[in-house]
Amino acid sequence: MRGNLTPRLLILCAGAVLVAAPAVGQTSYGYGVSQPETTSAALARYVRTLASDPRDFGALIGAGKAALELGDTQAAAGFFARADEVNSRSPLPQAGMGAVSVANGEAQAAMPYFTRAQQLGAPAATIGCDRGLAYDLLGQQAKAQADYRAALTGPDATEARRRLALSLAISGDQASALQALAPLSAKGDSAAGRVRAFVLALTGDSRGAMVAIDAAMPGSWSRVSPFLQKLPTLQPGQKAAAVNLGIFPDSGAPALAANTVASPYSASSVGTNRLASIDELLQSPPATSAAPAEQPSWQPAAATAQLAYAPPVRRPTPSVQPAVNGRKVWLQLASGPNAEALPEQFRRMKSRNRTLFDGISGYVARSPDRARLVIGPFRANSDAEIFQEDLQSVGIDAFSWTNSDSDRIVPLGTE
Repeated sequence: MRGNLTPRLLILCAGAVLVAAPAVGQTSYGYGVSQPETTSAALARYVRTLASDPRDFGALIGAGKAALELGDTQAAAGFFARADEVNSRSPLPQAGMGAVSVANGEAQAAMPYFTRAQQLGAPAATIGCDRGLAYDLLGQQAKAQADYRAALTGPDATEARRRLALSLAISGDQASALQALAPLSAKGDSAAGRVRAFVLALTGDSRGAMVAIDAAMPGSWSRVSPFLQKLPTLQPGQKAAAVNLGIFPDSGAPALAANTVASPYSASSVGTNRLASIDELLQSPPATSAAPAEQPSWQPAAATAQLAYAPPVRRPTPSVQPAVNGRKVWLQLASGPNAEALPEQFRRMKSRNRTLFDGISGYVARSPDRARLVIGPFRANSDAEIFQEDLQSVGIDAFSWTNSDSDRIVPLGTE
């Protein structure tokens, strides 16, 4: 589903600025495009479509995939969640949410999404690349490799082959790993050299790995050397996180590379202003003028997830009630068929932004086909919009939601 993420890891290890070429694809996004297209251009195209039709399912899925490829997991989650609102019987939104969880290093949280996607008809060939990485992160390399092999016949075949090579190396099988990588090397895949270096490092050949990385990225071996030498000492799941996602153990706790370095995509290639509010875009009426409306350009989210946050004085505090009756205004933070996953999602949000969530309680809103994680209720839409802006400032996408009389809303943990 996504292009190679290895450059992000090399930025972290080398302490240098590495700008990767924008991802391009001829069939990844489909949707009427016959020529190769940069990921950022694809995303801009989907955003234009959604400005006219906020419920265009194909555009929502395409935008989610493009945002994920650009490294903006929060935006991707927003697009996939909205797609699930439009068509909850399609496996694509669930597969997308699983991929988002994997990209965030949350392998266990990803599994229910993949299970649901498969129940809705998704074949292993379409979810195997991302579910395989989830298994790798959990240290279950045999299951990971089975999924990657299934994905070799699907739309993510190239990425699945890279991940298969890395997984085989994590298992200690250097010969099979290099053999799996050989077809990509033969056709000049731009990432094959870096993957080969990691394969060698993972299987204990640090010297060969340094030669390989210097061939792929001349002059980089001295900066990357400490990382390559440490790779063999990690646990299998840690190895998978390091070489695939840039998550490297630091003092016993995982450190996410994306939180400490800029995106590998240059601002010039994707625009200068990040889309401020997906919900605002999708709720806005389509332009009626004959002239095309100017749409916001897109930039991958900056790495701000761990920044300290001081809430503005204007922030309203939603009222807290033991039970909720009647129609109210809420902010939805997440949704899906698995209500059991919502408390952990809310706990992670609060732990990363304690000041912002001080005094804020979560609720579960149950509808016939899904469960929603919401906060509130708010007195008016304007109050909800203020807090929505505060959440966006720390990278959390939320959108306003008004419950119906049939929705059952209870405090989180009491459902």
